[in-house]
Amino acid sequence: MPASPRLILLHKHGTSGRLRFLCLSSGVVAFLPLPALAALRDEGYSPTLQFHPTALIREAEIHLGLPEGRIEPVADFQAWVDTPAGDVPVLLAAFTGIDPPFTAAEQSGGRFIAITESRQLSELERNLLRRAYEHVLG
Repeated sequence: MPASPRLILLHKHGTSGRLRFLCLSSGVVAFLPLPALAALRDEGYSPTLQFHPTALIREAEIHLGLPEGRIEPVADFQAWVDTPAGDVPVLLAAFTGIDPPFTAAEQSGGRFIAITESRQLSELERNLLRRAYEHVLG
């Protein structure tokens, strides 16, 4: 049985296409950091078990103090991370609305970053962001 799924949260501006990721104090993987020995699986890795993001997204909305429907899943994205406790799926979701929820991010100890501002993150998280970026922008 895989460990609890994680979530990367992003906002894509509808007009400019600007893409920003929610970065919490623990990194961009919400809301529980990945273990130190975690390693990103190859892009072709696809176990038979798949996760539906609805419950995880609702938990994220509650955690951030957002109304229901403020976060929606990004279709066809799922990365897998190998950890000592087993494989962990990482799903992708996007904030709806014209602007990112800056206040909710700040109240959770986070901020929105562009992929170019991800140098302080681990190599694993930077690679997850790269996959998410490529998935969303092609």
